[in-house]
Amino acid sequence: MDNSYESLSDFVKQFYIPTYVLSPEPESEAPAQPIAPPESPVLVFVNSKSGGQLGGELLVTYRSLLNEKQVFDLGVETPDKVLRRIYLNLERLKDDDLARHIRDKLKIIVAGGDGTAGWLLGVVCDLKLSHPPPIATVPLGTGNNLPFAFGWGKKNPGTDTASVELFLDQVLKAKEMKIDNWHILMRMKTPKEGPCDPLAPLELPHSLHAFHRVSSTDELNMEGYHTFRGGFWNYFSLGMDAQVSYAFHSERKLHPEKFKNQLVNQSTYVKLGCTQGWFCASLFHPASRNIAQLAKVKIANKNGQWHDLDIPPSIRSIVCLNLPSFSGGLNPWGTPNPRKQRDRDLTPPFVDDGYIEVVGFRNAWHGLVLLAPNGHGTRLAQANRIRFEFHKGAADHTFMRMDGEPWKQPLPMDDETVMVELSHLGQVNMLATHDCRSRSMYDPSTPRHQDSAEEYDDNEDDSVTEGEEFRKFGAADTFKIPDEVDISHLS
Repeated sequence: MDNSYESLSDFVKQFYIPTYVLSPEPESEAPAQPIAPPESPVLVFVNSKSGGQLGGELLVTYRSLLNEKQVFDLGVETPDKVLRRIYLNLERLKDDDLARHIRDKLKIIVAGGDGTAGWLLGVVCDLKLSHPPPIATVPLGTGNNLPFAFGWGKKNPGTDTASVELFLDQVLKAKEMKIDNWHILMRMKTPKEGPCDPLAPLELPHSLHAFHRVSSTDELNMEGYHTFRGGFWNYFSLGMDAQVSYAFHSERKLHPEKFKNQLVNQSTYVKLGCTQGWFCASLFHPASRNIAQLAKVKIANKNGQWHDLDIPPSIRSIVCLNLPSFSGGLNPWGTPNPRKQRDRDLTPPFVDDGYIEVVGFRNAWHGLVLLAPNGHGTRLAQANRIRFEFHKGAADHTFMRMDGEPWKQPLPMDDETVMVELSHLGQVNMLATHDCRSRSMYDPSTPRHQDSAEEYDDNEDDSVTEGEEFRKFGAADTFKIPDEVDISHLS
């Protein structure tokens, strides 16, 4: 028996996994005395570099409470290697009752920013495990949109024993909820000049999980083009909000010592919004940078029919939202009242319905309406797929962001087209508190009808054009390393 097991409290034993289940090493033998099957066995992944020193402190606390071999530092070992090793061992132990029980009840806790959480979600999705474990997220980043959407809060948690035990108790009582996974594909012509790898002048951050070059043998590849594919869970955004985020990330890379505190990070973000002209957009940003002038946008419904999406000419930012948490916990879509849902054929924003909500903003003042009761952006559409086609125009670049990770995207200078397409891919299991803001279409406790007193949306309906045949893209192959992880440890 593991030496530490007998000294554990009955509460902690509910989460404990013995070493022989975790490791195939010969010295990892099954305990001589029986261990009570844990009610909620957990694997804990901590990004020790997230949250300043909080990640490291949280790692120490979890290891002091549980079997230290069930707690992993993402700066030392990647989750795909860990999970492959453990699930291969579980397969080896398939006739062991305790190991089989742990496999069936297993849960994952991941502590880090949204990039780290998305990394774990992607790995679990890509490994196609026979019993994929649901995932709970500990907020250690700046925005913490993913944890907030599922009831885990958005403030950095305490790292002491009492705080960790309180979180474990929430995990014990949490419900499982599926969420949609979204595939992103980007295609652009091979540049005539400059190096092709990395694709100049495009600098996709390595932290943009699952965004990578498609191989020459992939069916999505087109001769003469560079094709990238990836995945996201929460949102994809285009325009001014991504520009502010890009400025923030650039500043953080230049002066990391200034970004050790969550409150300081958030205040710096607001200041950058001012200096980038987000609050005075009509003065700082010409109309040529508005979304309608930059791109032709099409959406597809679940039947595969494509329609042109009419974008109001004043819209400077578009957010394609999967979860009801954006920019630190705000909900751009809101809750349309029943009449608006009926008139525009809208549905409540469920996280597992195969639809993504498309919202537009004119400027930061428009964004501030989210702070008001029933506030929301300009609801543009709900779509099963959405395609942006960028042609030669007045702007030579724009900014894009995916689950908190921004990049500067060059736009066509000649007659070629840059195409970005989002499509529904699959689902993954999350753990959520019972009072979380995310809503499932399969959860009987989720309200199906909204309060008729909620304010109306005056946006025009989408225009309809001839559709074209639905064509589904394949899955993302891998989810890459978040920015805050030191990749020198992961070779």
